[in-house]
Amino acid sequence: MVKFALLFSIVIAAGAQDLSIRFDEIAKTRVEAKQFMGNVLLAKGNKVLFEKSYGSADMEWNVPNTAESKFRIGSITKQFTAACILLLEDRGKLKADDLVSKYVPNAPAAWSKITIYHLLTHTSGIPSFTGFPEYERFRTQPTTPEKLLAFFRDKPLEFEPGSKWNYSNSGYEVLGYVIEKVTGQTYQQFLDQNIFKLLNMTDSGYDSNSRVIARHAYGYMPGPHGVTVAGYIDTTVLYSAGALYSTTRDLLKWECGLFGGRLLKPASLQKMITPFKNDYGCGLFIATVNGHKRIEHAGGIQGFNAEVVYWPDEQMTVIVLANLNGSAPNDIAADLAATVHGEKVILPSERR
Repeated sequence: MVKFALLFSIVIAAGAQDLSIRFDEIAKTRVEAKQFMGNVLLAKGNKVLFEKSYGSADMEWNVPNTAESKFRIGSITKQFTAACILLLEDRGKLKADDLVSKYVPNAPAAWSKITIYHLLTHTSGIPSFTGFPEYERFRTQPTTPEKLLAFFRDKPLEFEPGSKWNYSNSGYEVLGYVIEKVTGQTYQQFLDQNIFKLLNMTDSGYDSNSRVIARHAYGYMPGPHGVTVAGYIDTTVLYSAGALYSTTRDLLKWECGLFGGRLLKPASLQKMITPFKNDYGCGLFIATVNGHKRIEHAGGIQGFNAEVVYWPDEQMTVIVLANLNGSAPNDIAADLAATVHGEKVILPSERR
């Protein structure tokens, strides 16, 4: 792997201009197909090798996306929540093996065997509330952490805690509640003071439907007659499972800070990136793709999709943030990485 990291550096240094042209083509083919608007960034360590914005932050006023545009990042929020929990464990405030009932007053009897680690790894068995039929009405109403938990706490578990894996937004909402109970702060306050401030992430935060957030992109979705404005969701419903916004540059600071050891103790970082079930650690998917280790997570919410990928052996970060719903961020990130790895990438526009 060291040999490949060296080769990666040589390739980047020797063919940076050619690679940039190819990277641009990879994004543009989705832009031209009306599948992508947003920002793309690729870096080695903290050095940005490619960065470009595409499409509009506001289609009504024809405001273009720029490097400063802020995007909702959806479930990429979960790795921040997981890091907060592990940071509290580093400080001796809790243990990942603690029962959730220790921090949730009058927890349902069905939760008696659920640990914090089960929540972190999506193995608690608590069903994801975003799959409930009544969620469509619930998602438009302002709420509180207590009301969020009440929305799903009495639902039967899907399986015995720790026995299986199933992605659960509910579990990560409970983690936000635990953070608040342990610290006496809101989830937003703890994030601001202990992560965003530490890593100088000045363009990231907890999103709002009412507060004016400068340079925040609007969210769009494809429709039968072209691009339309995305549906409404109240950010209080997203909470610690998906309520954050950020920029490509700030997310690079996050990747460098997290994997550079500025936030967690080595053992805690290792716990975060060690798969438990279904290639999932704590807020992150970990897998090996064509011989290269990959740590990643995607995010999707009304009007926004995002993909953040870290290749540890090469110290390469790929970040794609979109304000148009669809799979383009995942596809672009995969094609960028494959190109760097020397794999042949045939774009949709190049297929016969």
